[in-house]
Amino acid sequence: MCGINGYIKFNHESKEQLNADMNTMNKLIFHRGPDEDGVFSESNDSYSIAMAMRRLSIIDLSSGKQPIYTDDKKIVIVFNGEIYNYRELKSKLINEGVTFSTTSDTEVILKLYEKYGVESFKELDGMFAFSIYDKKKNKLYITRDFFGEKPLYYYKSDNQLIWASELKSIVSVLDKKPAINKRGLNLYFRLTYIPAPYTIYDNIHKLEPYHYIEYDLSTHNFSINAIDIEIEPKTRKVSFDEAKKDVKALMYESVVSRSVSDVPIGTFLSGGVDSSVVSLCLSQFKSTPIDTFSIGFEEKGFDETDKSQIVAKMLKSNHHEFIISEKDLEEDISKILLNFDEPFSDSSSLPTFIVSNRTQKYAKVALTGDGGDEVFGGYNKYYMGKMNDRYTKFIPKALHGSLVKLGTPLLKTSTDNRGRKYKINRLLNSVNYEGDYYWDIISLGHTQNSLHKYLLPNLLDNDIFSSYIKSTGIKGPKTLTEFRKIDKHISLEGDMLVKVDRTSMLNSLECRAPFLNKKIWDYTNTLPEDYLMKGWDKKYILKEAFKDQFPDEFLNKSKSGFGVPVGNWLRSSLRKELESYIIEKELIDQNIFNVDEIIELVKNHLSSKEDNSFKVWNYYCFQKWYFNTYK
Repeated sequence: MCGINGYIKFNHESKEQLNADMNTMNKLIFHRGPDEDGVFSESNDSYSIAMAMRRLSIIDLSSGKQPIYTDDKKIVIVFNGEIYNYRELKSKLINEGVTFSTTSDTEVILKLYEKYGVESFKELDGMFAFSIYDKKKNKLYITRDFFGEKPLYYYKSDNQLIWASELKSIVSVLDKKPAINKRGLNLYFRLTYIPAPYTIYDNIHKLEPYHYIEYDLSTHNFSINAIDIEIEPKTRKVSFDEAKKDVKALMYESVVSRSVSDVPIGTFLSGGVDSSVVSLCLSQFKSTPIDTFSIGFEEKGFDETDKSQIVAKMLKSNHHEFIISEKDLEEDISKILLNFDEPFSDSSSLPTFIVSNRTQKYAKVALTGDGGDEVFGGYNKYYMGKMNDRYTKFIPKALHGSLVKLGTPLLKTSTDNRGRKYKINRLLNSVNYEGDYYWDIISLGHTQNSLHKYLLPNLLDNDIFSSYIKSTGIKGPKTLTEFRKIDKHISLEGDMLVKVDRTSMLNSLECRAPFLNKKIWDYTNTLPEDYLMKGWDKKYILKEAFKDQFPDEFLNKSKSGFGVPVGNWLRSSLRKELESYIIEKELIDQNIFNVDEIIELVKNHLSSKEDNSFKVWNYYCFQKWYFNTYK
């Protein structure tokens, strides 16, 4: 696990200058790999190229130093991530006469590419971002994994290409910060994050998952290609009992493959279905008790440690429980939020940082339950297809408008408790008679209509989902399969995986997600939808596959998720800073917001006139980025 950086400039630079630039970029991501670093650089009459990495040693502690070269020194790689099937791939290559000088997975990628070219990328099971410079072809390849677990940013202009694991590295070597990107700005305020291929900056992009850049250094031809063409799966004819056995076997196989490590490993255990299943699978093939880690809150409405305690006791794990308060986050909140390098307001990043920070004292690798909801259909929002269809069938559109108008003041809350009123209000505002309701459901910040109220007209972009509609082929999603596919492309890549990667790597902890296995994803996409969601029972087949190993009805207990009372914190420890972001003169100079509207939104929240937790937190995180990083 590492961080990588690199650039190509079409001019001659000294090796000293190349190395200095790489060291500048590398220092900014020291947290991603504190164990060692490495730099490759080369300059000729046509161009200069450099690649660098910081390494967190997990596999092959002694001989896995990067960059790694082929035997003839003509191909070089820097790599971030883990390849879980590298031993099988290595055995295959050895049988074909290929020799190795290390025991690292990095060399396996390199030798596989040397023998099979870019076709080899689809053989990799893992989380990865890597760049390969092939001197024989005079080409550069930059690649990202299937789900987008590992980040990859790039900047391209007429005379250079820069790429990196984190935005800050790219910005550090540009002559000036790029302008704010209009599409990225709108995506952030709608979704609370910015998914690939966009960022908050003009001309800096995220490489989309399961794609690779091919850059010909002779012709300057630049292209982005899919690693493998995604074919729409056909529903397989398999009985539920057979499918249940398959799911169980696939989960055990995935946990085992993602547990290869030369350093201590544990699991994040929230007590929900996903983390409980992962912890169970790990405990059953380990000969000694596993370490489990959970986090809770002093505010009881957000604390669910009772569930993780049940599982830990059942598994006889070495359980580590950390109870946090608002005070615990005061000193770290700036470090957490600013490390995203662009606006990001998923508040669960705060406890994810804390649990990563505490876990790192005991283990260097943690397995997580991330991806279980997308792979097996576990989100409450997946109910919305059925609910929207039933609601719009019986409630005329005009009546619905009256209900929303009547309900809005009645359903207002003054505190951040996310109870029944909040849920009913969210449901009413998600109903859509045109069939496009899912785009508003995933908009955790603003709907399109509410954003019109707060952003200046010249900054509004009403077509922000067009590229995702094109890439997924889904305009008005209605089925569970379509919901899950959109979440894979947008919320999983742009939110969930970003949150875990940045907060865990900020603590030099590697997180691995057994549910994020292409083999499992492909399999669940061929199952009948009612195997995943039977009636109103989410993740049905996963729970049925493992229910005999848990207490009765445990896997059916409701769980709130990683909620954090940021709405209340904005009125207390964060209040002074928030108030500094609604100074009228500053807002006028900023020239982004409708000044009166945004001030009213914040003041209504601060005075407890109404609870605007999500919108105000969304605004706070943007302003924190803007005034500390951008301005």
